[in-house]
Amino acid sequence: MMEHKQSPVSFDQSNLMDNLPSIGDDNEVTLETRNFSPAHLLFKIESFSLLSENGIDKIESSEFESNDNYKWKLIIYPNGRNTVDGANHVSAYLAVENVSNLEAGWEFNAVVSIFLFNHKLDKYVFKKGQRRFHIINLEWGFSKFIKKETLMDPRNGYLVNDTCVFGAEVFVVKNKRIRECLSILKATNSYKHELEVSKFSELENEWYSEEFNAGDHKWKVSVYPKAKGNGAQPGIQASIFLHKVGFSSGKKIKAHFSICMKNKYGKASSKRLANHWFSASSSSYGWPSCILVADIIDPYKGFSVEDHCIIEVEISIQAVLRGLP
Repeated sequence: MMEHKQSPVSFDQSNLMDNLPSIGDDNEVTLETRNFSPAHLLFKIESFSLLSENGIDKIESSEFESNDNYKWKLIIYPNGRNTVDGANHVSAYLAVENVSNLEAGWEFNAVVSIFLFNHKLDKYVFKKGQRRFHIINLEWGFSKFIKKETLMDPRNGYLVNDTCVFGAEVFVVKNKRIRECLSILKATNSYKHELEVSKFSELENEWYSEEFNAGDHKWKVSVYPKAKGNGAQPGIQASIFLHKVGFSSGKKIKAHFSICMKNKYGKASSKRLANHWFSASSSSYGWPSCILVADIIDPYKGFSVEDHCIIEVEISIQAVLRGLP
């Protein structure tokens, strides 16, 4: 008798294993034996030899349930699944059932095992592999599960009193992965927007603009007349920041943008340029030391006209990273 073990079976340890399923169906399939029975399905077939006589080429088990409430059935082809396989082998497959009850775009991985009981070994011989299932790939199994002559010969221990016992186990791998899609956009699409800051000299704290649209996204600008952030000089420099408004969790936006202050002569202060990935945890980016307050209020430089300032923002959306359901 063969010793029970969970590692792949060596074919030359027993002639009872000879010509059982070839591993050619899948490179990641293993052939093993064990003492305890399958957890999800036992499928006993009586009068197996009469299947061919009665023209029965396909038999299906009742629906059974694996973990996470997925539904399955075992399908046996006593004369092989198709003409390529030929009538020399028995084919065995597992199929996902009740797919109409699964959510749109469903997909999962599962560890699949199909069993055949050997009375002489008093063990279950089984093939096991892992497979990705989805709407266009509902079945997986083995076209050459066992040679028909091996199964039919009672001396091999698989068929006793013209009766054999198949089995199945399916363990769905719980999926905790993140699904994302990165969309790259044309760099030529840019959006300019002008914002007016009223009564600049009277600002004590930060000033926020109204929301504006750029690239189907909402933004706003903040100005800190007394400066804010590391390296800033309060009262000497003004800070300017760009904010992305209304972020959903897991979404990121890559933007190239510039901010400057325009004077009444149509000229701009030194333009600040940046590239930044905006997200829920990093929804703003800017410059704590953007422009000297003295330059803003200097009437000869023209940045403040009747205590009103104009800020110009130009934004180009380069990429969008979003989560998928």
